[in-house]
Amino acid sequence: MILVTGGTGLLGGHLLFELMKTGRPVRSLYRSESKKNKVRRLFDYYSGGTPHNFDSIEWVKGDVLDLVSLEDAFRNVDTVYHCAAFVSFRKKDFRKLIKVNRQGTANVVNYSLKYGVKKLGHVSSTAAIGGLEGSVVTENTRWTFTEKTTGYAVSKYNSEREVWRGAEEGLDIIILNPCVIFGAGDFDESSLTIFRSVKRGLKFYSPGKNAVVDARDVTDAFVKLMESTVSGQRYLCIGENRSFKEMLDIIAQKLGTKSPSICPPRWLAVLIGKSNEMISKLTGSNPSITLESARTAYSEMTYSNEKIVRELNLSFYTLEESVQNVVNFHNWQGSNKKKQSKQD
Repeated sequence: MILVTGGTGLLGGHLLFELMKTGRPVRSLYRSESKKNKVRRLFDYYSGGTPHNFDSIEWVKGDVLDLVSLEDAFRNVDTVYHCAAFVSFRKKDFRKLIKVNRQGTANVVNYSLKYGVKKLGHVSSTAAIGGLEGSVVTENTRWTFTEKTTGYAVSKYNSEREVWRGAEEGLDIIILNPCVIFGAGDFDESSLTIFRSVKRGLKFYSPGKNAVVDARDVTDAFVKLMESTVSGQRYLCIGENRSFKEMLDIIAQKLGTKSPSICPPRWLAVLIGKSNEMISKLTGSNPSITLESARTAYSEMTYSNEKIVRELNLSFYTLEESVQNVVNFHNWQGSNKKKQSKQD
């Protein structure tokens, strides 16, 4: 039996679709029926109207912080894909980041050891590796804590430490470190919120640089690593290193909207981030721009995918192909809603 945590997320849904091709029984944690329905729509989209096996997934309601639900989820499980995580760049969310990402992962590791799981795969992040601007980040880059290190990065770094602890106690593990993930999903999901902003007429861009990867490539690599004999290794999963302006231009082109054309100075973005955080403390609001996100937007990071390409002989979707897939899914959903409205 395979167990997936975070199965209703952007990456988790793609992973479930890939795992159901293996013919092995799959169980997934979920927290709400609406999130399950999102995964069903993903299966519908990728199946192209042909029958699929979504209904063969065994669902267990709960999460990685609910020990009672984990008792049910881990029974008879021999393989675990741990995708559940919380993402935020707001300082006020730091405790929640540590609780979900570190303690949640610790719980998954502990139950994997308790129930004799044969292999645990952990989805981490490029943020957990760290690295400095101007250098190429690899799996061997040494973690360095600076004033620019985000709370999210700290939480993912500590979640990895829990997985390495499990390895020291005899658990076979692999760690996957993807970058910004684009995949078929709603525009209010994690990294896809940028599509919503561009569609609404985003006018500003930052001069930073980061890496992007297709959710289909991440799941392909993840399953191949988990079904291999590889253990005790981490892998950066990177499609392309591109500037934020290039990403936004391609998204705007595929959506048929105008590209953002104004690049504010770094000091202004930082000032807005600081101001938003002060206002957030007073009002409880959730600003789209925080100090951490502003700093990230103006940083230029470069990551290497040499190790995963060499060992798995992978080829990746281009950024243009990934963006087109996101837009195609968005249009497909809109078309289906119109058809449903007419039927009603």
